[in-house]
Amino acid sequence: MNHRIELRSYSRELQNFRLRLAISAGFMLLLFLLLFARFFYLQVSQREHYHTLAEANRISIAPIVPNRGLIFDRNGVVLAHNYSAYTLEIVPSRIRNLERLINELTTVVEISARDRKRFKKLMEENRRFESLPIRTRLSDVEVARFAVNRYRFPGVEIKARPFRQYPKGEFASHVVGYIGRINDKDLERLEANSELANYRGSQHMGKIGIEQSYERELHGITGVEEMETDAAGRAIRVISRTPPTAGRNLKLSLDFKLQEVAEKAFGDRRGALVAIEPATGDVLAFVSRPGFDPNLFVDGIDTENWELLNNSIDRPLNNRALRGLYPPGSTFKPFMALAGLELKKRWPESAISDPGYFSLPGSTHRFRDWKAGGHGLVDLHKSLVISCDTYYYSLAHDLGIDNIYNFTSQFGLGKKTGIDIEGEVAGLLPSQEWKMERHKQKWFPGDTISVGIGQGYNLATPLQLAFATSVLASNGAAFRPHLVKQVLDSNNRVVREFGTSPLYRLKLDPANLKAVHNALVDVTRPGGTAAVAGAGAAYAFAGKTGTAQVVGVKQGEKYEESKLDERHRDHALFVSYAPAENPKIALSVLVENGGHGGAAAAPIARVVMDYYLLGKLPKEAAAQPVDQVDEEEDEEHQQNGGDGHG
Repeated sequence: MNHRIELRSYSRELQNFRLRLAISAGFMLLLFLLLFARFFYLQVSQREHYHTLAEANRISIAPIVPNRGLIFDRNGVVLAHNYSAYTLEIVPSRIRNLERLINELTTVVEISARDRKRFKKLMEENRRFESLPIRTRLSDVEVARFAVNRYRFPGVEIKARPFRQYPKGEFASHVVGYIGRINDKDLERLEANSELANYRGSQHMGKIGIEQSYERELHGITGVEEMETDAAGRAIRVISRTPPTAGRNLKLSLDFKLQEVAEKAFGDRRGALVAIEPATGDVLAFVSRPGFDPNLFVDGIDTENWELLNNSIDRPLNNRALRGLYPPGSTFKPFMALAGLELKKRWPESAISDPGYFSLPGSTHRFRDWKAGGHGLVDLHKSLVISCDTYYYSLAHDLGIDNIYNFTSQFGLGKKTGIDIEGEVAGLLPSQEWKMERHKQKWFPGDTISVGIGQGYNLATPLQLAFATSVLASNGAAFRPHLVKQVLDSNNRVVREFGTSPLYRLKLDPANLKAVHNALVDVTRPGGTAAVAGAGAAYAFAGKTGTAQVVGVKQGEKYEESKLDERHRDHALFVSYAPAENPKIALSVLVENGGHGGAAAAPIARVVMDYYLLGKLPKEAAAQPVDQVDEEEDEEHQQNGGDGHG
């Protein structure tokens, strides 16, 4: 009985064992089938994909940054060039404790507080970058010291980088501009323009001036290098190499020595000067004072210098020549005079009696001339030579704002000139339509009177005044102002050239042009408002002084410059071209809060023209304000607001 029970138990256990064995065998078979299917998928179906990944691990593709194009003046003076230096860079994404790492780095390489601030600022602006510089321009000793300790600093590396340098510092800084680190906004713009691929490996791009406007020409085309690497990522050999194409060089129309003379002529005064060659549109000098050192921006400007520049009351970062808006004052009168002649509202020999003021018909309000008691009989010639306000009050009334707008706008006033750097503003040449759109008010006759002497709503940039003067000097031929004369390849062969043909030509009566021209020449001679600046000149030149009102004067009050804060005094203006009979240069000068155009702005113009036409370098005293009795005394202030918008 007991033996049967034992036999039955053994038989059941054997049966269970065989069942478990069969299940295990089936499970193992299923696993092998799954493993086989996975192997088949990886090694057969996905062979090409994983082969490509393996090759990618074996082959490293590195961008080769092209050399940035150089910038020269018209005579070959270098204004921007490149040099190579070692940079200590950190990849923030690979660092757990960044502050601790930087502290340890200071035991090997000197890292100043300024370096730390700049690095922090770069991190805030460039979150998508792989590596950022903590120190630039390392010495050979520092490079060797870090190389010995490199194993201690994963995520830190030394790179040889090209650097931009501006050897002339502040001179022509607003023209040349500067490059800076590429930030997130730049990346988004590059991506939107489908240019991001060409900036792989690049750390900088142009920010303002020529560096920005000609970025595509200057940057070049990025190259590619394929290298075979080992498991540790070390390069074994170069498989293929597509060399980069260097950026194109730029030859500017600017004459750097003339630029330097012009900037020094301002001394420590604020202002702007633009000089143009009337026959081509070449910009010979482009001054905005004060300037700044563009080298400060190349590596990312530190907080201290940025605050000094950005918070300065003198606004050195403001491009006054391109973006400064000022009432043109009496420099507007030559265009008014020509409008009167061309539109048959005046003749050269016709004269008015100037009692020292002008009143609109039926009005008792007086728009006063700068000279109490007036100038007596005044014809067109005399009106320009002595800058008679009453003549132009009357002329503006007879012309009407529509005629003034339509005629003077042909000279580029109230619109952008189209110069080849970004940031230009249009100025303001008012019209009835503009006032209704801007102020929701109709145009009043008093508005026209103030516009006639370059006041009221009238605003222009120094660049626009220089362009308008160049059109006048060339008898109506308008060439687009340009700072780049030629685009050159890396071997300095000409790729593109500018200034070969005019934009348009105005149809002007030669007799009318001659009448205005002769009067402007006499402005610089005895009896004219720029007589002191014209004294002793070896050539004849034409010019017109102007004064732009900064602070209004109430009815009956007299403008007293000495009692005003320096920054509330009038701006001084002067437009000119020379030689008068065959102009080679046309220019505008603005001296902020300089007072009278004849005393402050015209002497600067004379210094510039003397150098350009005669090669004559100025004496130090020539750059200082000239003491004289200016016959154009307070011309805009004495009209005491007129329409209330002076």
